[in-house]
Amino acid sequence: MLGAATASAIVSVRPALAQSAASVMNCEIPVPGPHGTGMNIDSYGKLVARDTPGSFPATGQKFTGDQVKAALQGRSLPGTSYEQSQAYVNYIRRLQSGQSGFTCYASLQMSR
Repeated sequence: MLGAATASAIVSVRPALAQSAASVMNCEIPVPGPHGTGMNIDSYGKLVARDTPGSFPATGQKFTGDQVKAALQGRSLPGTSYEQSQAYVNYIRRLQSGQSGFTCYASLQMSR
């Protein structure tokens, strides 16, 4: 009888895990979020003034969790140069609670 209860628990948990993993890959991270409108992103991922040399435009483009996960593993984010992608990934790594995209990024970290 205990075996039957355990088997049904496994069957009901697996779909939930699959669904949450899929939602993590489809969540979006804006670069930057609304707090960075009108600013650029430097190579360290910090928001800086538009005229800062070596910085990249902060377009507000949204990247999916799947795209960000690939970028964290060395690929470039879609539509960006290698240097721009690195700056954006550094921005994403600096996200803090309360900022747009933080929950998505935190979920990516837990799914590793």
